[in-house]
Amino acid sequence: MASSGVSWKLPDHPKLPKNKTVAVVVLDGWGEDNPNEYNCIHKAETPTMDSLKQGAPDKWRLVKAHGTAVGLPTDDDMGNSEVGHNALGAGRIFAQGAKLVDLALASGKIFEGEGFKYIKESFETGTLHLIGLLSDGGVHSRLDQLQLLLKGAGERGAKRIRVHILTDGRDVLDGSSVGFVETLENDLAKLQEKGVDARIASGGGRMYVTMDRYENDWNVVKRGWDAQVLGEAPHKFTSAVEAVKKLRAEPNANDQYLPPFVIVDENGKPVGPIVDGDAVVTFNFRADRMVMIAKALEYENFDKFDRVRYPKIRYAGMLEYDGELKLPSHYLVSPPEIDRTSGEYLVHNGIRTFACSETVKFGHVTFFWNGNRSGYFNPQMEEYIEIPSDVGITFNVQPKMKAIQIAEKARDAILSRKFDQVRVNLPNSDMVGHTGDIEATIVACKAADEAVKMILDAIEQVGGIYVVTADHGNAEDMVKRDKSGKPLLDKNGNVQILTSHTLQPVPIAIGGPGLSPGVRFRKDVPNGGLANVAATVINLHGLEAPTDYEPTLIEVVDN
Repeated sequence: MASSGVSWKLPDHPKLPKNKTVAVVVLDGWGEDNPNEYNCIHKAETPTMDSLKQGAPDKWRLVKAHGTAVGLPTDDDMGNSEVGHNALGAGRIFAQGAKLVDLALASGKIFEGEGFKYIKESFETGTLHLIGLLSDGGVHSRLDQLQLLLKGAGERGAKRIRVHILTDGRDVLDGSSVGFVETLENDLAKLQEKGVDARIASGGGRMYVTMDRYENDWNVVKRGWDAQVLGEAPHKFTSAVEAVKKLRAEPNANDQYLPPFVIVDENGKPVGPIVDGDAVVTFNFRADRMVMIAKALEYENFDKFDRVRYPKIRYAGMLEYDGELKLPSHYLVSPPEIDRTSGEYLVHNGIRTFACSETVKFGHVTFFWNGNRSGYFNPQMEEYIEIPSDVGITFNVQPKMKAIQIAEKARDAILSRKFDQVRVNLPNSDMVGHTGDIEATIVACKAADEAVKMILDAIEQVGGIYVVTADHGNAEDMVKRDKSGKPLLDKNGNVQILTSHTLQPVPIAIGGPGLSPGVRFRKDVPNGGLANVAATVINLHGLEAPTDYEPTLIEVVDN
């Protein structure tokens, strides 16, 4: 995606030297919050990160990593790794995910685009199926977007609509599924009054049905396929409200893990399996948990599980879920055009770049960092290394993950002196934080801290510079809270664990023997966010950032 006509040469920075090795370390899911027993970062032994915070006050600060700072619609929207790394790499704020969809729905553009025209061809004789997460969590999907999509499709000729719901309980409170299903049933009843045959056809909990990611467990997708496409599931009900209420009444039931169910008519026949000639839309806007179902729906040659039947359908995603795989090939809303990323500028200016993480975050420190672009800008100048993540276990079982291996690769790259920038993502605090296991998350944070130390020690040896930051919060608050900030309790009096990201700011620290004596964080960018990091890093390489980038966080004062 080389932007033609771009003047790639960046001017030298008037006060900062070139040729210093710069390590850029992103701690995934590492926010800043008040110390308390549910702040795993506070509870963990993190001497390295503590020393950065307690060191020079003008070399540590907080930046925003959520909401409008990363291109999301409002400051009630928590950040995520994709938009976070887009902002870190791009140096500017692009409308993202939910916001792109909101703009397309508000303007009506979504209904005029190629993707909608494509699925609309099935409206006359086929059924429109909508598959996705039913909640207002705003991380993967939003109920109001589904509502507008249903309304718009009904107004534009969809005669028969079936919704395949996935209950949440991860980005919203456990138990809220019942209310969301009741709301949806209401909306579908209104469509029925207008002559549209609209019903819920199947369902299941997001972590057990359909929404697996990173090819962790294809059985999750298969359970969804069986219910949505084949109309087969261990549980059959005549109404979705009854289904969710009954399945939630089972011991240890949880919205995230509800078993798959299908809705049947009075003769016990499923009301909405997906068949030849139908249209399917996966309405989540966030990509990571839609890629696998997209492959199952789209790929003719597919061997991950026996699909039994592969219907000839028109399939579109809400967005393109994988720019690398061009998956799906049809989508309702086009991705943001992210051009002229910091990575591309730096390579054009002679900065040799090394990037590394383990599988679960490798794409973040490469593909998303580089503006949703796969591959190298210049293979002679760059090296990307992926360390395989553990498979077949949840991350709390091995909370140290591959932090030390990532740090060793970074250390070796730094000490080789072959690279000017060494960039890594340490996934521990995010991936283990998502499991809700507090003890394991404490171990995870300690492991990440040890990895940071190894990288900073290498920077010390080569006289380099470090930038340590994060992409969004997670491990710093592991409990759900009421409006006043007190932990919420469940009906048994136990605290309700928070497994999602947070709205907290994240730290950024700079230092190292190569940092010029007068460099400090400016006081005049109080609302700085992740997008300000790119210009900061470019400056530390001795270059001026492009003029339209978000302003740098640093200044150089003459001592």
